[in-house]
Amino acid sequence: MSYDIIVVGSGPGGYVTAIRASQLGLKTAIVEKESLGGICLNWGCIPTKALLKSANVFEYITHAADYGITVKDSNADFGAMVDRSRGVANGMSQGIQFLMKKNKIDVLMGTGVIKAGKKVAVTDDKGKTTEYAASKGIVIATGARSRQLPNLKQDGKKVIGYREALTLKTLPKKMVIVGSGAIGVEFAYFYKTIGTEVIVVEYAPTIVPIEDKDVSRELTKSFKKSGVKVMTDSSVESVDTSGKGCVVSVKTKKGEEKIECDIVLSAIGIEANIENIGLEDVGIVTDKGKIIVGDYYQTNIPGYYAIGDVLPTAALAHVASAEGIICIEKIAGENPDTLDYGNIPGCTYCSPEVASVGMTETQAIEAGYELKVGKFPFSASGKASAAGTKEGFVKLIFDAKYGELLGGHLIGANVTEMIAEIVAIRKLEITGHELIKTVHPHPTMSEAIMEAAAAAYGEVIHL
Repeated sequence: MSYDIIVVGSGPGGYVTAIRASQLGLKTAIVEKESLGGICLNWGCIPTKALLKSANVFEYITHAADYGITVKDSNADFGAMVDRSRGVANGMSQGIQFLMKKNKIDVLMGTGVIKAGKKVAVTDDKGKTTEYAASKGIVIATGARSRQLPNLKQDGKKVIGYREALTLKTLPKKMVIVGSGAIGVEFAYFYKTIGTEVIVVEYAPTIVPIEDKDVSRELTKSFKKSGVKVMTDSSVESVDTSGKGCVVSVKTKKGEEKIECDIVLSAIGIEANIENIGLEDVGIVTDKGKIIVGDYYQTNIPGYYAIGDVLPTAALAHVASAEGIICIEKIAGENPDTLDYGNIPGCTYCSPEVASVGMTETQAIEAGYELKVGKFPFSASGKASAAGTKEGFVKLIFDAKYGELLGGHLIGANVTEMIAEIVAIRKLEITGHELIKTVHPHPTMSEAIMEAAAAAYGEVIHL
């Protein structure tokens, strides 16, 4: 069979690419070996947020007295939380099936391998292989998986990755989480909130190490207050799983420490799924485990494109989606702008939430900017006080010369919903003074963005 476009992989990069291709009048097929929606919908973004919501609700219940409400005999039903999470994920995956039908996209279930001549061989679960051709191009969107280290091999039982962390049968009494990026701190919050003793081990000097130093410091303070043990400047040297549980050897500045626990969660990042998909046979160039592409995601071989986690760009669902839309619009003869990777928001859904875009203060200083920095704490926000969510702040970094907003860094309740305003401000090149004069509704958490800008220019009212 022949198509205009074949997309290999149906995650948020792949399925979005396929839908946009269909909208542009291209006959499209998508190849998926497991479940529509890929890791994000089935084993990542969506089910983790469902678990985190359960933890958040339980946390509210345990603090109900703070709101004048008496609740007796509340318990966290771990199994029910997991079941709800899986149900949410399954519902979203079915939603993608509907979108494929609505947009007349053929779904080719099986393992796809790209071939020369813009062809894809798809082997189904019965071992039957069928070859399909794509006249305009093949888009590789095969995503990524949990990264493994030689001294931290995952066995799926005692040393686990994010997939197993989503579907454990019983709640562990004690867990060591290796890595404090988004995956690590989200699971740290979830498991600690529902009763697990949690220790986070981070090799870098700070947790959430890509974030602004003030955000890292605030989250560390919050975690320690909640009972999460944080070990920075530390590395896991080995894990002994020969006994009933695990014995984790952690190298710290003070020496080696042995930690006994039930489960070790490896959250040290991801690696691209580029093996055994035909790249070498076609001649597509890779470097350090990633596919190399041009501005519009073309590989070195004409007719072959790649987007999402297989690239050396930020491994985020919204990045993959944006790349896919730009890629397919270019193939279809449109004239899309290239993606501004300096204006990509990052969100972490622990509690308090973390959201950021642009430069950190350290990066801006290293880049040679003279800065105006404004910081507004949620403790001074009327809405935050009323909601009982006074942790955190908004921090904005401006170029003192031109008023350009170089970066925004938020930590607090619902800040992942607030960061889009800062992304839009940077996109539209609004200055600090213009932001200050933009009337924000009261009482809202979003007022803190205006107030942080005012703080940078010495005009803050409520602080």
